Amino acid sequence: MQRSDRLVVDRSGRSARVHLPLAADARPQDRARPRYLVWEITLRCDLACRHCGSRAGRARPDELTTAEALDLVDQLAELGVREATLIGGEAYLRDDWHLIAAAMTAAGIHTSMTTGGRALTPERVAMAKEAGIETVSVSIDGLVKTHDHLRALRGSYDAALQALQNLKDAGIPRSVNTQLCAPNLREIEPLLDVISAYEIHSWQVQITVAMGRAADHPELLLQPWQMLELMPMVARIAKATEARQIRLWPASNIGYFGPYERLLRSDHPSAHQSGCEAGLRTLGIEANGDIKGCPSLPTADYVGGNLRSARLRDVWERAAALRFNRDDRQHELWGRCAGCYYADVCKAGCTWTGHVLFGRRGNNPYCHHRALDLLRQGRRERLELAAPAPGQPFDHAEYRLLEEPWPEGLLERARRIAATGDGWIHPS
Repeated sequence: MQRSDRLVVDRSGRSARVHLPLAADARPQDRARPRYLVWEITLRCDLACRHCGSRAGRARPDELTTAEALDLVDQLAELGVREATLIGGEAYLRDDWHLIAAAMTAAGIHTSMTTGGRALTPERVAMAKEAGIETVSVSIDGLVKTHDHLRALRGSYDAALQALQNLKDAGIPRSVNTQLCAPNLREIEPLLDVISAYEIHSWQVQITVAMGRAADHPELLLQPWQMLELMPMVARIAKATEARQIRLWPASNIGYFGPYERLLRSDHPSAHQSGCEAGLRTLGIEANGDIKGCPSLPTADYVGGNLRSARLRDVWERAAALRFNRDDRQHELWGRCAGCYYADVCKAGCTWTGHVLFGRRGNNPYCHHRALDLLRQGRRERLELAAPAPGQPFDHAEYRLLEEPWPEGLLERARRIAATGDGWIHPS
């Protein structure tokens, strides 16, 4: 394989934030327990993807030792975590990754792994199986040329497919995860034919978020008005995957409250998106022991403590950065989210997606309901880069949100697509 160009890998060597204050007591609402964990066990990676939110490449200078990681497994079980995904960087590049996975399995935690698949060899697959990893998700972001461009490495597409084949040969259940972004949006439907050949059980799709390296590449990002074409496409995918007995799993930044919500959220108790679950159902841990309510949230604003200075339970219950969803958040909403009919349920949707655009939560323009509402007024929203990202893991740039009339010639196309669920606003 040859790297297609050079991308910046973080070399800051920043250490964990170990001395953050905790509240004196836990409140009744803080007794909620996380069911799902995403654990970045190393930031080391064998890819340098253009859309990588963590800017993975080199290991953090202060990653948890094996002993600390195994102690964390005990704390996770004690806290009530029942399902976990190991990620990186690239998880298999940590020497003891299989020991951590085996300990989690022994603790009764259902364990999976997400991988770019560049070097998920049959030997590593065998280690995963012996460790009790129940399923592995391989990241594939379009057809060959687009995938290799996004992953910044020629041959990475073929390697990812080989990883799926290695998992299939070993009998490990497998899935695919895909980011939806400007370069690949029209390749998502053809991609289903490729990945379904590997007998995957599910396919997760999510919108690329303006964090990390993606913040350095505004050309990768979808515009808010593109929800008008993205959402019908995801609905078409949902019907196609159902016919192939593949579960489509739209991530929490896809929606909200448009005409396809019931189709896409049929497994939700209320059949619709219910807002951010950071600090409620989900938990994120970085490789140096930093603790967040969601693995994707920006480190600077959402780390609540570190395992080297506090027990996991204490940080979960008493850190302000993990408590925000346990309180009334209506006062935080701003922009169009503040006056939305669904504000009390949605709470501006995915906190990660909105915060990294504007440096604060409470307004998320990647919303189907909002795009449709603006379309009825003949208007749309557009994002424009205002200030670049500083270049740290889990950092973000700053964007301006502009509201404008639809350009001449595109308004009727947009209305037709919204009405029929078919087509693209900009014809190819």
